[in-house]
Amino acid sequence: MKTLIGYLTGNEWHLYIKIGSTVLLILIFVGLVATILLENRNPVKAIAYILVLVFIPIVGLIVYYYLGRDLRKRRRFTLKGSKDEVLFLRYWESQRAQLEQMQLELRQQAGSKQELSAMLLNTRQSVLSKNNQVQLLINGEEKFPAVFSALRAAKHHIHIEYYMVAADDVGNELTEILIEKLNVGVQVRFIYDDMGSDRIGDIPKRLREQGASVYTFSPVLVDFYLNANYRNHRKIIVVDGTVGFVGGINLDERYINNGKHPTFWRDTHLRIEGDAVNILQLQFLMSYRYCSKEIFPFAEPFFQRSALTGNCFTDIVASGPDSEWPIAMQTILMAINIAQRSIRISNPYFIPTEELLTALQMAALAGKDVQLMLPLKGDSYIVQHAALSYIKPLLAAGVKIFFYTRGFIHAKTMVIDNNLAWVSSVNFDNRSFYLNCEIGALIYDREVAAKLNRAFDEDLLYAVPVQETRWNKRNVLKRFMDAVCRLLTPLL
Repeated sequence: MKTLIGYLTGNEWHLYIKIGSTVLLILIFVGLVATILLENRNPVKAIAYILVLVFIPIVGLIVYYYLGRDLRKRRRFTLKGSKDEVLFLRYWESQRAQLEQMQLELRQQAGSKQELSAMLLNTRQSVLSKNNQVQLLINGEEKFPAVFSALRAAKHHIHIEYYMVAADDVGNELTEILIEKLNVGVQVRFIYDDMGSDRIGDIPKRLREQGASVYTFSPVLVDFYLNANYRNHRKIIVVDGTVGFVGGINLDERYINNGKHPTFWRDTHLRIEGDAVNILQLQFLMSYRYCSKEIFPFAEPFFQRSALTGNCFTDIVASGPDSEWPIAMQTILMAINIAQRSIRISNPYFIPTEELLTALQMAALAGKDVQLMLPLKGDSYIVQHAALSYIKPLLAAGVKIFFYTRGFIHAKTMVIDNNLAWVSSVNFDNRSFYLNCEIGALIYDREVAAKLNRAFDEDLLYAVPVQETRWNKRNVLKRFMDAVCRLLTPLL
């Protein structure tokens, strides 16, 4: 006896398969939407993922699978976070009495800016120090000679943690210096990001052959699903526990404006001596332990009491996907909120959260001088157009916006009034605030703030102000592209 299946024609089979596939896709879609909503993520971000799934389902599915699921964060970083917290709390408790006394001294020197340091202390995200000397380094022309000089003077160890390392003139000179130091007994520990350092060439191999400990942070080829989205965007160098470097400049010759590359790169970095280097060291060693499983004691020669004196108060602020709070964003937000007179910000990727956008608007509406320096031409079409979508509401509130025209401004800096400076690796976007490992330095010092202000003034010579009336008359197509790209900002 023939079954019903036996009577189905080819066209009917095709129809049933099509219906079945459609039902299956609908069930998958509904399941994904339910999962996104149940994860309790930011509603704006949830809507962005759902829109991508609706309008470009296949791409949306791939994007969400690799970049959107919080399960990766929990599986990948929970253990790291718990161990880092124990390590940091141990250090914090050992310095508690001294830290509380320094908070009182900072209050006398910097007034309300002390509240920012208090927040970092109470959330146990930073350890304030005061016996420091901080040198501002503008572009690779100033940074690399300072770095190479410090490396050549190393006696015991060199620690390097970087997002981007390139096998070019800078990377090769760095490698040669490190090999020279390895040959005379200096310990070299080196961490690089797998995705950022896609042009690193054979540098890891050359260093390992000479005895350096080299690790790839979250190698993508090992597990793309777990590692692709969470990157180490930090730039840290520590030499002998006494000299440190932190900021926005990668180990890449593009940052040296010597005519070899067509684009002028404008960026900022710091050279630090003093007790703040201990916190840079701590952050490096926690990353190194995550990669190598090796634990280091809070003792010489890795941690040292500085012989310097003075009141250059400094907080080192580190953040990452394992952080309990989005501390980089909160640091910037609170700095804006406690400003009394002026706020000057430079950033290459300006996709602020609603909190930051509101804070800047409120500061300007309160009569504070808010100035924002952005690149005229970005290196990402979507990011650039998304950033432009925020210009109109900022201008309407009275924020002064300038487009840097000399080249690409990559500096991630902020000056608040005349006594607080911020130099970091942190971009104004969700990736830096929630996904990447980032680091920056807060310096509560009038001299450093004055130098950063002078650098901003010089940048203004190569910048054009954005006029509100002209901006509001921009081409409709451009404004439409800005709006479309802005829809994707929660995913960038």
